[in-house]
Amino acid sequence: MTFDFSGQVVLVTGASRGIGEQMAHDFAECGAQLIVTSTSSDDREELVERFGVPTSFYPVDFTDRASTNAFLDQLRSIERIDVCVNNAGTTRHGSLDAASSDDWDVTTNVNLRAPFFVTQAVANSMKRHGYGRIINISSIWGHIAMPTRSVYAATKFGVRGIALAAAAELAPFNILVNTVSPGFTLTDMVRQNYSKAELKEIAARIPLARLAEPSDISKAVLFLASKLNTYITGQSLLVDGGYSIV
Repeated sequence: MTFDFSGQVVLVTGASRGIGEQMAHDFAECGAQLIVTSTSSDDREELVERFGVPTSFYPVDFTDRASTNAFLDQLRSIERIDVCVNNAGTTRHGSLDAASSDDWDVTTNVNLRAPFFVTQAVANSMKRHGYGRIINISSIWGHIAMPTRSVYAATKFGVRGIALAAAAELAPFNILVNTVSPGFTLTDMVRQNYSKAELKEIAARIPLARLAEPSDISKAVLFLASKLNTYITGQSLLVDGGYSIV
């Protein structure tokens, strides 16, 4: 059995780096036609060339209502979208006392509002065709908690709730909705935010004794998004090397 997305249109938000870039690359390798987003229009030529398949690029800033609404209007005009991966995200770490209304607004707009309304937009196309796969990217901090993650955790728990409710509502249309929750993953952002010593300490706490690679997350997403997944919906798959169980 292989992942085959030939003839399918796959939307990946936040595809310019990290896990999003890996997923878009892997979908392209499996034959998908891509729709990708990034916050900067300057990424257009690079991303279209990088993925090497028919790729539609949309710049969208999910912190900005006008930019988000314009993108949603464009999504509604697309005749067919088979797979949607709500990957775009942001994080602001800080104590509960220090969290500001701006921290709340920015984080909820990107991590919660955007996936809700993107799901709403693509579901209409999927209903017409009687087929769809929607994957929301949450986090281990959407299952467990730690200090300084209150705002971020609220959004990542929330995006799981969106998937649960959407899964129940969209199942009659053969639209499966699930969540993938990555643990610590070796992206450029993680490498910038943690020292080598800190990364070594984190790895020591993970039963598999290493941080995830973006490809570890992507493979889980591709399965749930593929035609091989015929009966899994409303679930949240933790891909964390066992971090959350110890």
